[in-house]
Amino acid sequence: MHENFIPLLVDPSHHQVNFSRMDESDDALFYSKERLVSHLDSLALETIVDLIENLVVEDNPTILDLMASWDSHIPVRLRSCRITGLGMNETELKKNEVLSDYVVHDLNRDCRLPFPDGHFDVVLNTVSVDYLKNPVEVFREVGRILKPGGLFLVIFSNRMFPEKAVKIWRESSEEERILLLEEIFQETGAFDSTGLFISKGRPRPSDDKYANLGTPSDPVYAIYAEKPGKAASRKSRPPIRLLKEGAMNKDTLETKKEQIHKTLRCPHCDEKMKKWAVPENPFEATWENEFLYICFNDNCPYYVRGWDHVYKTTSRMASYRFMYNQDKDICSPIPVPSPKALRESIID
Repeated sequence: MHENFIPLLVDPSHHQVNFSRMDESDDALFYSKERLVSHLDSLALETIVDLIENLVVEDNPTILDLMASWDSHIPVRLRSCRITGLGMNETELKKNEVLSDYVVHDLNRDCRLPFPDGHFDVVLNTVSVDYLKNPVEVFREVGRILKPGGLFLVIFSNRMFPEKAVKIWRESSEEERILLLEEIFQETGAFDSTGLFISKGRPRPSDDKYANLGTPSDPVYAIYAEKPGKAASRKSRPPIRLLKEGAMNKDTLETKKEQIHKTLRCPHCDEKMKKWAVPENPFEATWENEFLYICFNDNCPYYVRGWDHVYKTTSRMASYRFMYNQDKDICSPIPVPSPKALRESIID
């Protein structure tokens, strides 16, 4: 945790400072300039579309894209539904082809959403929550306009317009931002317990303008919750499994593990594993081997899902890679705090 991170509920007297911005000029002036660009790379945007596809289980739902722009990242299956956009720039909203209608509205000037109670099945907020000066009030309004059992999905990454992002968001780590949003959901009293999704450390698309820098794809974080009171007939939302391992079942996976001494391929992604030299450990000899085999495929489902699993179980931002110990013929995870970790010891 950063020393200056002040949880919202611990000391609400700091709200004015925490939610101040470097540029406090009228938001209408800042957002009057249309920005018809993608704010995330194509892989991150594809992940967002798949995430929405997974979580929105309603048949023909009414959807609100909160703080919308020119692209709502709505999957094809849902594009025939009633989709309303609420945003700041009318030109951008007009160019959003999936919207059935739109409203120009400044949530930092007026937190109240101009919709009746229980109107929407789903409310989406994509990479814009960091600009809200009064997020608890806005989230509480979302609870009001959702139907019982309705979904509120908040998605964020690590990009922003820093001059308009609130201070607590700018100065928080990505882990702290998760905690902050969970706390905001809880403070409203309008939602059931939150769910979490993390996609991090995947390779940046080769055609991306930043691909030559060697930085990973933009991370995708999602916090979501339902409004209490779901009807018995309403579908349940399944666990998020965006990275599928094809038709592979548990038996197939175990068979691949049994053959790994011959194939040296990761059973989760089928990529050839790298020979990895075990570094000297001055404190304790963890392995007696001179080398092990590790899957360094950043698109491996085992590694990608690890970010989400580790955070949910330890509240730490890390993942794990699949490792094979050829001397003992055993498979195990090896923790990694970043996509680049352990790579310096690859020897083959």
